[in-house]
Amino acid sequence: MKNEFLTYQAQTSPHPLCIEISHAKGSYIYSTEGKEYLDFVAGVSANSLGHNNLKVNEAIKQQIDAYTHVMVYGEFIQKPQLELCKALTKTLPTHLNCVYLVNSGTEATEGALKLAKRFTNRTEIIAAKNAYHGNTAGAMSVCGAESQNSAFRPLIPGTKFIQFNTEDDIQKITTKTAAVILETIQGGAGFIEPKNNFLKKIKTKCEEVGALLILDEIQTGVGRTGTFWGFENYNVTPDIIITGKGLGGGMPIGAFIASKQHIDCLKDNPKLGHITTFGGHPVIAAAGLATINEISTSNIMEEALRKETIFRTHLTHPLIKEIRGKGLMLALIVETPEITNEVILQCFEEGLILFWLLYEKKAIRITPPLTISDEEIIKGCKILTNILCNIKIS
Repeated sequence: MKNEFLTYQAQTSPHPLCIEISHAKGSYIYSTEGKEYLDFVAGVSANSLGHNNLKVNEAIKQQIDAYTHVMVYGEFIQKPQLELCKALTKTLPTHLNCVYLVNSGTEATEGALKLAKRFTNRTEIIAAKNAYHGNTAGAMSVCGAESQNSAFRPLIPGTKFIQFNTEDDIQKITTKTAAVILETIQGGAGFIEPKNNFLKKIKTKCEEVGALLILDEIQTGVGRTGTFWGFENYNVTPDIIITGKGLGGGMPIGAFIASKQHIDCLKDNPKLGHITTFGGHPVIAAAGLATINEISTSNIMEEALRKETIFRTHLTHPLIKEIRGKGLMLALIVETPEITNEVILQCFEEGLILFWLLYEKKAIRITPPLTISDEEIIKGCKILTNILCNIKIS
């Protein structure tokens, strides 16, 4: 099907990997040629519980037998939506008690930005350089990466940028600021963790000037960093949370979460201040609920931290300069972008799926299913280090 794939389906890059998929199970993806691939990427952090998870599948099947889409979001009472919202709020501080379900992390970004502007009656947004919050025009306007944005300008006006972990830039937050939007751990920039209570200092400044803090937990949330939410590791609580990716257990989902007082401002003056047809789709919500229940009632989160130590122990090589990230959100930093490309492509040939990061060209993404076994981690690390050993530096 490769020729038809390249002909009829819109492409996102000049060189897609082009595995023709037969099926997937657990930590493995299988091609129609019978080759198995150990998956160290998990659909870019989306397949939290691995591929073809039985509990997620059963929730989907039961909901399909009951009903699928019945009405635009927010009009009818649908148990899967309601139970998912309740389950999410139980993982959060009590003031973060209202959930707006959408179809993707990008849509959650859009909703969060609108909410901040509507609640504060301000228009200025402050974001981080080399952030990634999605790829619609609104989300791109807060990404701060001109290499991606320049071809699509003009974007949404009123955004200023700060450097992540640069305390001097905190003073750019003023009484004109509606919100500061940051990734809890910067993803595309290289899995950069906040340092020296940077996020807490941002929140303090926001409180001083009446701005809201939006934390993008699309990658860091739902157990990936060893706690349910990434911000729990960094001594801060946001005003608005954005989530997606791993929340759906492999199904498309997003949500923005805030206080009832905040979110209620979207329902009137004007009415329908934010709307979505398929957000909170009952089948997707059922999958999300099953995912949350499994992660919350098992030792998966604690295991993510233990498994991190296995990766760090088995990924030692002179070409690996640093391992960034936390839990099962890790990035190997190597000497050159050429090494990154060679490692990812050679590992692919050897049956190990790795991937690139958007802006940091010397990074190799490792975000496997949270359910990956110790043996699978060691197997993949061995493939990776063997390839590093055979790379010739010119």
